Amino acid sequence: MILGVDTGGTFTDFVLLSSARGDASSPGEASQPRARLTTHKVLSTPEAPELAILQGITEMGLADDISAGHVKIIHGSTVATNAALEGKGVKTAFITNAGFRDLLTIGRQTRPFLYQLDTPPLKLPVPRELCLEVKGRIDSKGQVLEALDENSLANLVSTLNTLAPEAIAVSLLFSFLAPEQEQQIAEHLNTHLEFSPFITLSSDVLPEYREYERSIATWLNASLGPLVSNYLLKLKTATAPSGLSIMQSSGGTIDADLAARKSVNLLLSGPAGGLAAASYLAQTSGQKKLMTFDMGGTSTDVALIDGKVSLTTEGQIGDYPVAVPMVDMHTIGAGGGSIASVDAGGLLQVGPRSAGASPGPACYGLGGAEPTVTDANLVLGRLQPEDFLGGTMTLDTQASRKVLTPIAASLGLGIEEAALGIIQVANEHMVRALRVISVARGYDPLDFRLCCFGGAGGLHICALAEAMGMTDAMVPIHAGVLSAMGMILAPAERQLSRTNQVLLKNMDIQETESIFANLEAEGMKQLTEEGVFREEVVIERRADLRYAGQSASLSLPWPTGSEVENSNAFHEAHYKRYGHRLASDVELVNLRISISEQRNTPVIEQYKKESQTNSPNSEKILFGIPDKVPVIERQALIEGGEINGPALITETNATTWLAPGWRVVNDASGNLLLHKDPA
Repeated sequence: MILGVDTGGTFTDFVLLSSARGDASSPGEASQPRARLTTHKVLSTPEAPELAILQGITEMGLADDISAGHVKIIHGSTVATNAALEGKGVKTAFITNAGFRDLLTIGRQTRPFLYQLDTPPLKLPVPRELCLEVKGRIDSKGQVLEALDENSLANLVSTLNTLAPEAIAVSLLFSFLAPEQEQQIAEHLNTHLEFSPFITLSSDVLPEYREYERSIATWLNASLGPLVSNYLLKLKTATAPSGLSIMQSSGGTIDADLAARKSVNLLLSGPAGGLAAASYLAQTSGQKKLMTFDMGGTSTDVALIDGKVSLTTEGQIGDYPVAVPMVDMHTIGAGGGSIASVDAGGLLQVGPRSAGASPGPACYGLGGAEPTVTDANLVLGRLQPEDFLGGTMTLDTQASRKVLTPIAASLGLGIEEAALGIIQVANEHMVRALRVISVARGYDPLDFRLCCFGGAGGLHICALAEAMGMTDAMVPIHAGVLSAMGMILAPAERQLSRTNQVLLKNMDIQETESIFANLEAEGMKQLTEEGVFREEVVIERRADLRYAGQSASLSLPWPTGSEVENSNAFHEAHYKRYGHRLASDVELVNLRISISEQRNTPVIEQYKKESQTNSPNSEKILFGIPDKVPVIERQALIEGGEINGPALITETNATTWLAPGWRVVNDASGNLLLHKDPA
């Protein structure tokens, strides 16, 4: 069995896959693997995330199977993300070349607000007393200009013994070309320090040019490493002897022991699972172009899938750039737990503060005293209090009305009108995010189908599609726990890179091939240690290209042989992204490889009732709708049968609000395909 676990800000989601062989289509033909899924949700425990995981395992009756080693666990963790956002990394020393101790403090000249002259200074990533220098220098060709100085190393050890940091980040100039000096420093520290810190080298974390981005990634990896290591050790001990893998920000998995050394690669661990599942849906449902939004309890993540998930090396965590590969998504603080308020000017605001899992929305009955988006949906009748989480949790409508009353009074509205206003403001936040990843990048939303997941996504999908001018949408099967489902579908994977700056016209093909070969060998070695064989992997080569003299680059698939210099792919990609092309030389910046396990993806079986009908099991009164609205159980929908809105479609982990003017068809894979005829 494989158990996918996604720890969110409000809920921890579980998807259990148990596989069985289907009947062969013809004698002698291999049977097709089929997957049976069981889903579950529990409230998260932010202070100790492993407690919610162990609670869910117990409630699902898996404790004995875990203890017997019959389950492989794949986990999307928020430990690294939360620690980075909250600035709760461990005490970390930063070591660099003599004369560069202020490298992290100076950063880049970019400003978050172009015309704000009094921008407050950013919080220093590392206090100056923890920024240390060592004598030694590598030049831009990877040659040794100055050997490491023994006296300098001795002083470094003495200072570190006095400071006693829990972690150390080592980032030297041009170490991506020649890592030997960083390796010598690490060896010297391991030998002579009086304590055992967590040591990270930039040549291991991000062997690419741009010393600031590389150093930030190294510092993040060092400062988060002990926290991630301790958490994974506790979880691995509690679930032994069953195997434990962790979802990376790039959408592939890594063994827990290795993940503890690569915490900077886990910053989008949870959301990447949702996109892994959405990519699976794109392949199996024929919906190749999806615009996704993952609306959970705390935040909403939006992304584009154009045949496959896109990766970026221009991510951001808090105030800092994260240049390691991660899924290309945009995140905002708008979720079911987002708190509504009225500001000093009398305007309604929603988020980014969230009620989270504790105390949660007022309707959870756990002490929440502020109005949230979930409370607003409940007051509007779009959530059924007795059916929440399949009836395992009852929502308190009166508590929601109570916390909404002050908001309504401040706005001079009725409670239901105020609730509708909260939903509309939250929707506008999400629409802006969807425009960032589509229109702002030159994509026409009409070319895509809007796909929602997360526990709250189905309640907002029709409104968001209408605001984007889209006529097609999809609520996938198991949408409420899709990120956890993505954990069990994601392959073991490594993303490796190396800087190789040269004009394409001057490039040495053999040297480039040698770099690719070395990256592939390193990635294959790591996957082999996880039990993946060479014949089971898929390797993709990519390159970061730019016009000579530019700073920004675009990542494109790497062609072979003489096609490189003659290819127009970069010019076309530049025109699509920026609206123009130049007659300048094209420069190669970084070489990248993706090496991932090629898995035989199972067909997910649907659990349906013996008797299926599109008839409602009840009818409800909803605010703003003149007639009673039918409430239909999703698992009872007829394949291919059509339902016209308005309607509520309920399931264990989510609810879909089919707005007036929309219609839905349940496809062969169990996905709800929504459509609205153009006005």
